[in-house]
Formats: sequence, structure tokens, C-alpha cells
Amino acid sequence: MTGKQLEFDQRVHRLNKKHAKLSRGYRATMRKDGLVVMKPQRVKSAVPLKALMGCFLGLFAFKVFLLTSLGASAYQYRVDSLAEGTSVEKAGAWVMQVDPVSKFLAAQVSSYLR
Repeated sequence: MTGKQLEFDQRVHRLNKKHAKLSRGYRATMRKDGLVVMKPQRVKSAVPLKALMGCFLGLFAFKVFLLTSLGASAYQYRVDSLAEGTSVEKAGAWVMQVDPVSKFLAAQVSSYLR
């Protein structure tokens, strides 16, 4: 009797998990034997990958623009003064610090403009 109860509980648990997945969205597909089966749809990300990559590229472009227009020493001075501020400003200084990619791109852009 306990074996049958355990088997029943496992089946109920599997059905509850499947129901939870199907409650987020599903699509109907037909198997080869003609049976229509509901398959859960994958949950899409709240932020698309293209938008995230666009933000990162925009950030690098902004840093490169600032590095080329201000110069390395003036840019570093401004980042250092930003790092002395509040916690939000410190986070901004960490994001805006000079990294090898930005430094390389700024050098390429400045040599192209000269």
C-alpha cells in the first residue's frame, strides 16, 4: 500500500510541475501518432540580448569619445574626482575607468583624426 501511495505522490508532483510550466504559456503540437500534446513555451528574457549589447557598445563608444576629446590625463582626473563622491558616483567611476579596450579604441580614433 505504501509503495502505491509513493508512486501516486510522485505522479501528482510531476503533474503539478508540468501544470506550473504550462501556466506560463504553451503551444500545441501533434505527435506522429496524431495525439495533440501541449508543450510549455520557453520563458523569454525580460531584456533582449541585442538591447544589452547595444548598451555595452554605447558605453564603450561614449568612453572612447570622452577619451579622445578630453585626453587621457584630463579623463583620468575626472574619473578620480568622481570616485571621491557618493556610492553611486563611485560605481560610475568604476564603470568609467580606463580599460584596455577603450584605451586602444581611443588611440585608433585619435590617430585616424590626425
